[in-house]
Amino acid sequence: MAVRARAAAPQRVGGPMSGFDSERFKANERAGFNRIAGRYLAGAAARQALQQALVELAAPAPGERILDLASGPCLLAADAAARIGDGGLVVASDIAEAMLACGRDALAHEAPAPMVYCAADAETLPFADDCFDLVTIGLGLFILPDPSAALAEVRRVLVADGRVALSVWGPADTVPLISHAQACIARLLPPPRVPRPSVFRFGEAPVLARLLGDAGFGTTDITDYRLDCRFADAGDYWQAFLDLAGGAAEAIARLPEAVGRELADEVARDLQPCRDGDGYATSNRVLLALAHK
Repeated sequence: MAVRARAAAPQRVGGPMSGFDSERFKANERAGFNRIAGRYLAGAAARQALQQALVELAAPAPGERILDLASGPCLLAADAAARIGDGGLVVASDIAEAMLACGRDALAHEAPAPMVYCAADAETLPFADDCFDLVTIGLGLFILPDPSAALAEVRRVLVADGRVALSVWGPADTVPLISHAQACIARLLPPPRVPRPSVFRFGEAPVLARLLGDAGFGTTDITDYRLDCRFADAGDYWQAFLDLAGGAAEAIARLPEAVGRELADEVARDLQPCRDGDGYATSNRVLLALAHK
């Protein structure tokens, strides 16, 4: 299903939460993603089809200059680089240096089109105005403390006819890959010391369209995508969640061993509705969006 929208905004939907300590949150996320960088890269194959679908939507053209934000281990950036040829340039950017280092090492012998790696805060980009043709953000916008500020920066660095392509999780009840584990964490553990914005907050197409419209982007195309995941057992599911969890993974790693085991057991019980033959399966909704400056 595709939704075409030019959204007028009754209210701003992408600003920071009231009383939210953005800098502390960013430090926690940076530490978390640095901690799981190797595991995140190892699990990326399960999301390869989603990555390719976003690159297809973005349609990188030969010679274009591309910025990939929340790039992680740079696999989406590398896919885009392979499509633009030697005359183009891809900048892979992430707040977590270890994630970029994993990507740089993994791609060292693949020699895609020219790539640059830049550790940076997406809300204060270190790039000149009007210097990129395309910005991509794969499963990253919802992690940012102030997505509106980040999108304002994206629009600033795009050329006049530039575009942004991004993916976000759908509503919580359509993303069991994340929501099952989160429900168990909420039942067993106290609230986090550093509150986390919901990763599902842009999961409805009208909300996402309004966010992009508020940021000054024109007509937006939003398409549904289904990410299907299979797990041999509940332990594999739990590890897959931790490999995506960033700051949450950092907090869980500090738990006493007994509490960690109890949490894993709770996840195994909660996952039973996803039983499929001799393993587990989840079908997860993702929104893909393409917006023009």
